[in-house]
Amino acid sequence: MILTKAQYDEIAQCLVSVPPTRQSLRKLKQRFPSQSQATLLSIFSQEYQKHIKRTHAKHHTSEAIESYYQRYLNGVGRNGAAPVLLELANEVDYAPSLMARIILERFLQEHEETPPSKSVINSMLRDPSQIPDGVLANQVYQCIVNDCCYGPLVDCIKHAIGHEHEVLLRDMLLEKNLSFLDEDQLRAKGYDKTPDFILQVPVAVEGHIIHWIESKASFGDECSHQAYLHDQFWSYWNRFGPGLVIYWYGFIQELDCNRERGILLKACFPTDIVTLCHSVA
Repeated sequence: MILTKAQYDEIAQCLVSVPPTRQSLRKLKQRFPSQSQATLLSIFSQEYQKHIKRTHAKHHTSEAIESYYQRYLNGVGRNGAAPVLLELANEVDYAPSLMARIILERFLQEHEETPPSKSVINSMLRDPSQIPDGVLANQVYQCIVNDCCYGPLVDCIKHAIGHEHEVLLRDMLLEKNLSFLDEDQLRAKGYDKTPDFILQVPVAVEGHIIHWIESKASFGDECSHQAYLHDQFWSYWNRFGPGLVIYWYGFIQELDCNRERGILLKACFPTDIVTLCHSVA
């Protein structure tokens, strides 16, 4: 799904004042029925992450942390079964999983002899049964399963979706009888920063020579695409030549402006691949 900048801005504007809940996503789908659920979810998640990055600092002042912790204690003191942490996160407009991390760290600082390590915190967030307080464990669990943009559950889902699309791309390359090296094979050869697939025999797509293909199971907005260009795509271009990026959930049309320089964007696997012998693959 390729959107113009104006279409993307219209969707993003609708997300300014809505909480990051599945109900909000359903309303967004009703507002933009022509857009796919996957595209809207990707935009929804990316816009919310931008918001969290902008407001992150104010939630991590010592005053804010102490205020949240006391509100948590007061809330579970009244009713330990109520979703105190989840409601607090929604009230202050912060991601539930990140609020759970704040409260968990503060709790462990108070009850443990040594400050908790990051690995210990991450392990407890992945498996709240490790938390030495049953009420807090339940509160953290509620935050994790109700957070659709952050947290270990979301991370696992994103990793699985990314892998699924890499496998899909691999199958399509094999179906077209295109010879390639994948990321693992390239790293075994000593390359440290590699695209998902290097074509051993370059092809042409829409008149552009392609040496490599990168799979992105996300929507290509301006922020993420510029970061990828800086951190990945231009490095691939410098080392391997021109290539193709597939944003499976679409991208902003105006971002596909580097074709002549050697980076082509698509929202699906191209159907008009031409090999060097000028036969359609």
